[in-house]
Amino acid sequence: MNKRKKVILSLLFTGSFFLSCLALCGFTIGKVKSGVVANGLEVGGMSVKEAAQRVRENIAENLLPLTVITPTERVTVTYPELSFMDDAERILRSAKKGASVTVRPVRQWANAESRIQSLCDKNARLAIDAELSFSASGFTYQKEKEGLVCDYGETLDRVFSALEKDEREVEMATHAYVPALTQEILKERTKLLSSYTTRFDASNESRVHNIRLAAEKIAGTTLLPRAEFSFNQCVGKRTAENGFKESVVIFDGEFVKGVGGGVCQMSTTLFNAALRAGMHVTESRNHSLSVSYVPPSLDAMVSEYSDLKFVNPFDTPVYLNAVVRGGSVTVECYGLPDG
Repeated sequence: MNKRKKVILSLLFTGSFFLSCLALCGFTIGKVKSGVVANGLEVGGMSVKEAAQRVRENIAENLLPLTVITPTERVTVTYPELSFMDDAERILRSAKKGASVTVRPVRQWANAESRIQSLCDKNARLAIDAELSFSASGFTYQKEKEGLVCDYGETLDRVFSALEKDEREVEMATHAYVPALTQEILKERTKLLSSYTTRFDASNESRVHNIRLAAEKIAGTTLLPRAEFSFNQCVGKRTAENGFKESVVIFDGEFVKGVGGGVCQMSTTLFNAALRAGMHVTESRNHSLSVSYVPPSLDAMVSEYSDLKFVNPFDTPVYLNAVVRGGSVTVECYGLPDG
């Protein structure tokens, strides 16, 4: 027998002898030692792979779920979407005879990134600006609504940390944000800028009617930034068809009867309120005679050929209101004070 064959036979004999010794000493190749209990299951004598499979089935049945708490719902992830990793085979292979061992799974969430992104998108909320409406009755405000943004990276970190630490719940990381336009800002923009009042004879019914009708048309007007107000355009022609009555008017230096008498007191009251509010008057004209309800040069006559116009010079709207009470008419201008 040549030398090479002698070496091979020697190795085979040595290996057989070693395996026999292991068997005599209680070792079983590829099998779990007798009496071993893993995670409460008797797996002694099974092959390592078979025992690991039984342990894993048990783990899957009892795998701790993970609940993601969002602002609107609780989303619970369970097996098989929630999977796990383990070292069952290593533990079972090294377990001593009659030992009780525990295989601890490390939970895995394969599609965590896409699921968290979906939940973030679902719970995101746009901020809604505050709103106001203005009429002859005054202002009404609708409060702003906060927006909500999900911190995707922070939420994902929390998820992976909870999986690693065997925690049951994790809260989505969110941040609220306030919209640019709040109710507080709107209230700052709608403060009283000026008020001006003139008085009249309340017994002159037709004149009071005309003043009241003009006031109603002006009340609730919103003048946008850089926009120009026209009295004639706002109030309309002073005709019987438009609801105006005949009363005393100044015409060509004389007091005469005419439809719409008293409307000039309305325009004059508005003129003085507009001046005090900081409006830029672009057109106005005095009467040919002085009037009793304002000092000289503070009147503003309007007619078919003459208008009262002014521009809002501010970056925010100006709001006009006109109210007739008893024997007086008051015009109020609201907006953002410029100091």
